[in-house]
Amino acid sequence: MEIGTMIKALQDPMGIPFYPVLFQVLMVLTFALHIMFVNFVLGTSFLSVYGYIKGDDYWKRLSKSMIRATTANISMAILLGVAPLLFVQVVYDPFWYASNMISGAWVMAFILIMMLGYSMVYVFYLKRDSRGGGFAAFGIGALALFILAGIIMHVLGYQLLQPEKWFGWYISGNSIDTSGTALHTFHIPRFLHFMIPSFALTGVFLMLYAWYFKDRADSDKEYLQWVARMGAKMAFVFTAIQAGVGFWWLFSLPLEFKFFVNPFFLVGAGLGVSLLFFLNNAQKDPFKYAVPAVIGAFLTVFGMSYTREALRMTYLRRFDYSIFDYKLNIDLGSTALFLSTFVMGLIIAGYMLTIAYKSGKTTGEYVPSPSIDKWGKISIALLLAWIVVVVSLGVVTSVRNYL
Repeated sequence: MEIGTMIKALQDPMGIPFYPVLFQVLMVLTFALHIMFVNFVLGTSFLSVYGYIKGDDYWKRLSKSMIRATTANISMAILLGVAPLLFVQVVYDPFWYASNMISGAWVMAFILIMMLGYSMVYVFYLKRDSRGGGFAAFGIGALALFILAGIIMHVLGYQLLQPEKWFGWYISGNSIDTSGTALHTFHIPRFLHFMIPSFALTGVFLMLYAWYFKDRADSDKEYLQWVARMGAKMAFVFTAIQAGVGFWWLFSLPLEFKFFVNPFFLVGAGLGVSLLFFLNNAQKDPFKYAVPAVIGAFLTVFGMSYTREALRMTYLRRFDYSIFDYKLNIDLGSTALFLSTFVMGLIIAGYMLTIAYKSGKTTGEYVPSPSIDKWGKISIALLLAWIVVVVSLGVVTSVRNYL
C-alpha cells in the first residue's frame, strides 16, 4: 500500500469537529508555553544541584530557591503539556499513534520516569538541609530522569516524521517486533535545539527572580545583583550557542525542503537574532531588562514553535498529507465546550499565578484585595459549573445511547 494512502486510512473516519487551523494555532501556542516550563525545569534543577555541590553562601541560597522553583515548574510543564499533546492527537493522529505503538514500552515508561523524577526532586527539596551528605544524588538522579524523558519525547516526535521507515522498524525479516522496547532514531541537532534553551531561558528566569525580589524590605541587594548578572550572562551565552545549534539543525535538513527560505523559518530566526542583541544590551542593567527579556523570550519561543510546525508540515507533505485536508465534521457543541474549558482554565490559572505573585512580594502575611478575592470566588464557581455541565452531558449521552 502507498504510504500516503495508508496514512489517510489511519485517520479517524469521523473527522475532526472544527477547522484544523484553530487546533494548529492553539497547539503551537500551548506547546510554546509548555516547552518554556520544560526548559525551566531542566535549568533550575541543574542550578539547584550545582549550587548545592558548590556550597558557598550565594550558591547555597540560589540552590534552595531553584529547587523550590523546580517543583512549581514541573507542575506547570505537566499542566501545559496536556493541551498540545491532545491537539497533536487530533490533527496528526496517524503519525502520533504509529510512533507511540512502535516504541510503546517507552511511552508507558515515560509516565513512571516523570513520577520518579518528581519524587526525587521533592526528596532533594525536603531533605537537602538534613545532616550528612548524599542528597545531591537525588537532585542528580532527578535531572538525569528529566533528560531521559526529553530523549523519549524527542524520539517519538522524530519517528512521527518518518513513516517510510515504520515497517522496517516494526518488521525484521520474517519476524514482527511487538515489544515496543526500541527507540529507533535520534537526531542530535534537533535534540540539542530543545535542550540548550534550558540554560538560556533559566538565565532569563534568574533575571526575573532578581527583579521580583529587589523591592522587598528583607531582600539582600548584593545577592540579587549577583543573581541578575549571572542570569543575564547565561541568557546571552546560551542564546548564542542556541543560534549555532539552530543553523546546524537547518543544514542537516534534506536539501529538497529548501527550508532556509521558508517564511516561518525567516521570522523565527529573526526573532532569535533580535533576542540575542537584546540580551547583549541587558548585560548593562539586568533588572531593567528582566520583564522585557521574558516577553522577548516567549515571542522567540513562539516563533520557533511555529517554525517547528512548518517543518513538520514540510516533512509530511512528502506523503501528500496536510492537516487542512482532514475530513470536517463540524460539531459546534463539543467545540464550544472545549473552548469554554480552555478559557475557564486561563481564568483559574491566572488567579493562581496572581496569588503566587502577590504573596511573594509581601514580607508578612498576604491578604488579597477585594477584587482578587472576588476573582477567586468566580474561579471556584466556574470550576463547579464546569463539573456539573460535564457530568450532566455524560449522563445524558449515556442514557441516550442505552435507550
